[in-house]
Amino acid sequence: MLYWLMKWVVIGPLLKTLWPTKVVGAENIPETGGAILAGNHLAVADSFFMPLRVKRKVTFPAKSEYFTEPGFKGLLKKWFFTGVGQFPIDRSGGNAAQAALDTAIRLVEDGHLLGIYPEGTRSPDGRLYKGKTGVARIALESHGVVVPVAMIGTDKVNPIGSKMWWPRRLEVRFGKPLDFSRYDGLAGDRFIERSITDEIMYALMELSGQEYVDIYAAKAKELLAAEAAGVKPRVPEQPSGRAADRVPETKAG
Repeated sequence: MLYWLMKWVVIGPLLKTLWPTKVVGAENIPETGGAILAGNHLAVADSFFMPLRVKRKVTFPAKSEYFTEPGFKGLLKKWFFTGVGQFPIDRSGGNAAQAALDTAIRLVEDGHLLGIYPEGTRSPDGRLYKGKTGVARIALESHGVVVPVAMIGTDKVNPIGSKMWWPRRLEVRFGKPLDFSRYDGLAGDRFIERSITDEIMYALMELSGQEYVDIYAAKAKELLAAEAAGVKPRVPEQPSGRAADRVPETKAG
C-alpha cells in the first residue's frame, strides 16, 4: 500500500512534473510473471525514476545499512524501505551474500519484477562497467527473462557527491527481453554465468550508448581514488567466483 501511495500521491507526481521523462520500449516489460529489470547505474535517482515509469511494482534490493541504522532516523528509514517493498542485502560476502541472492531468486519465481544493477555500484564517471554474475544466477534459477534498462541523464540530475537534484529532461529505455532458457540446468557454472552477464552488459551498452570498461566499477573507484592520492594503483583483480562477486547492486550503491 505504501509503495502505491508514494508512487501515485506523495512522490510520483512531483517527480513527473519537475523531471519530464521520455520512455522508450515500455512494451518490452512483461505484463505478468517474474522478470529481472537489469539497469545501468548512474545515480541514486535511478531507483526513483525507473519504477515510476513501470506500471507494475518493482522491488529492489537495498543495502542493509538502511534497515539497521540506530535511532529515530534509522526507524524512519527502515519503515520507508520496508513499506515500499525493498529487502535488505548484505554485500560483505559469504552466507549473507548468498541469502540475498536466494531472496532475489524467490521474488522472481513468485512472479515479481526485480530491479538490480549488475555493475554492483554507481558508475564513477558515466561509463558502463563489468557486470557481476549475480544477475545471471538469478535468471538461471528463477527462469525469469532479463529486460535491460538504460537510464539517460540521471547523472546530471543527481551527480555523485551532490545532495541536490537538478531539473533535467530524462530518458528511460527498456530493451527487448533476454531469454536464457537455453542454459537451463547450468546455474553455478561460472563460465556460463559470465557469458550471460556479458551478454546483458552488451545489451546495456548498445541501449545506453555508454562506453564499456572491462573492470568492475568498484575497482575503477579504487583506481581513481589512488590516482587522486598519488598512490600507484594495483592491477585490477580477476573475478574469483565467490558469492560476493555475484551480489547484485543495492538500491543506492
